[in-house]
Amino acid sequence: MSVTLAPGGAVPRYRQPTRRGAEAGLFVLAFVVGAAAYVQVDLAILGHLTNDTVLVLSAVAALLLVAHLAVRFLATYADPIIVPVVATLNMLGLSMIHRLDLAEVQRASRNGGVAPPPDVHSQLTWTALGVVLFVVVLVVVRDHRSLQRYTYTAMLAGLVLLLLPLAPVVGATVNGATLWVRFAGLSFQPGELAKILLTIFFAGYLTVTRDSLALVRTKVMGIEFPRGRDMGPLFVAWFVSLAVLVFERDLGTSLLFFGLFVSLLYIATQRRSWLVLGAVLFITGAVLAYLAFGHVRLRFDVWLNPFADEADTSYQIAQSLYGFASGGMFGSGLGQGFPMLVPYAKSDFILAAFGEELGLIGLMAMLLMYGIVVERGLRAAVACRDVFGTLLAAGLSISLGLQVFVVVGGVSRLIPLTGLTTPFLAQGGSSLVANWIAIGLLIRVSDSARRPDTESVRLEDAPTQVVSL
Repeated sequence: MSVTLAPGGAVPRYRQPTRRGAEAGLFVLAFVVGAAAYVQVDLAILGHLTNDTVLVLSAVAALLLVAHLAVRFLATYADPIIVPVVATLNMLGLSMIHRLDLAEVQRASRNGGVAPPPDVHSQLTWTALGVVLFVVVLVVVRDHRSLQRYTYTAMLAGLVLLLLPLAPVVGATVNGATLWVRFAGLSFQPGELAKILLTIFFAGYLTVTRDSLALVRTKVMGIEFPRGRDMGPLFVAWFVSLAVLVFERDLGTSLLFFGLFVSLLYIATQRRSWLVLGAVLFITGAVLAYLAFGHVRLRFDVWLNPFADEADTSYQIAQSLYGFASGGMFGSGLGQGFPMLVPYAKSDFILAAFGEELGLIGLMAMLLMYGIVVERGLRAAVACRDVFGTLLAAGLSISLGLQVFVVVGGVSRLIPLTGLTTPFLAQGGSSLVANWIAIGLLIRVSDSARRPDTESVRLEDAPTQVVSL
């Protein structure tokens, strides 16, 4: 038997599909779902479309087209699912903010007051800025490995941004947490950008030091523990997270920062001992913070006794639980519930608003979308050909997953409230813009991981002719 190859004797190269057509279809589906939710709000509350509904939806359609074209031409082989799912979440957030805007207009009309300007317009502006920066990331960062050169620069910039709210004049305290920076009439949370910069630092640092961090010194109960001198980075991360908790009163960022570092340590070294040490340090820090600081004790007291009449601070979580209970399995329907009764329904408690009007099924569908983004990000991390890209994609994905878990756990009373915002859903420019930047970096890593090697040839895909002798 002999095998004859294609004419000319050359083996054709395998052309991997880019899946951009599938992504375009998912973008259309995302727009249909988001537009249907936006229109449903108008029809349920007013019985007709508002004057700016068509304008808002047209602007969103243009932004989705820009995002798709950017991925198509700048990250040809990137994952086709991540950005459409993120766009769906972003549009659902716009719909709920619009719904709460209309509730404020109705309340002002009943009370004879003046309605505040709609927040959906500012949220749409931040969405546009986020998409623009998403494109900028794809244009500027043509190879994610170039970011490794800025490992310690990212560390310095991240720590400065993390501690910037403590600076005099520009720092601001809102609702008991010192998270904001105000300058020239604008305000933002620098911790959102610090999260991305510190992820770049963790990925670059662990790429270089993972071998030494994986060395085993002793074994205790079958668990391999590293050398004492190699545990320094873990204690530094622990002290920094405690400093954020103590001085900025930001339990959410502290938990996110420490959890992200421990998770990347485990991924880089594959040593369970880092998880054990991280858990011990976390529990120790939580106990010390509870005993030493009143605002931490208050969070725990509200968590344990959300319906205590004497605790006015528990009103938020109590109303959130009432909203979930009112929504039940299927919800009251968009525009037909009372999510405006929950304080900070547009920001911290927007998931409670969705839980009331979409019910448990709708809320689980939204959580599933977050799970898809995290899973696809981790898939890109596994497929990436370099250690830095693997850790960067894993860090960005884990950061998103941790933030969603902390937010959902807080509003549902699974864990104490932390003050973090729900990615892509909640009102707020800092979080929205930072998360779009993170998605841009994730898409860049995904494109590198899925891009075929131009030198590799799949012989089994070459057309052959079998000739019997």
